[in-house]
Amino acid sequence: MNITEHITRERYEYRGGGCELDLTNYGYEDEFLSAFQNYLGGGLLGAVANDCTVANWRDDKKLVRLAKQLREHYWQQMQAFDCVDELAEMPQDRPVSAY
Repeated sequence: MNITEHITRERYEYRGGGCELDLTNYGYEDEFLSAFQNYLGGGLLGAVANDCTVANWRDDKKLVRLAKQLREHYWQQMQAFDCVDELAEMPQDRPVSAY
């Protein structure tokens, strides 16, 4: 199943953004998984991270696998929308948020 068919919201910009995946077709009725990236300031984006409406989702291998796919999709879209420059490349080692 292609995750892009079930993405309900997307926003890609120089100061971060995110996308949201409807998990209904994956067996989780009325639940959502998101990938997002925060702006840290000074032209730096934080790492791409995930959140989910399913409690303890990190213990579910299926959701962890979907989260990885959604992070990769988000990063590809950031590149496609030309929101990645030399300061935004490879942010995986950066914090998720400045707070």
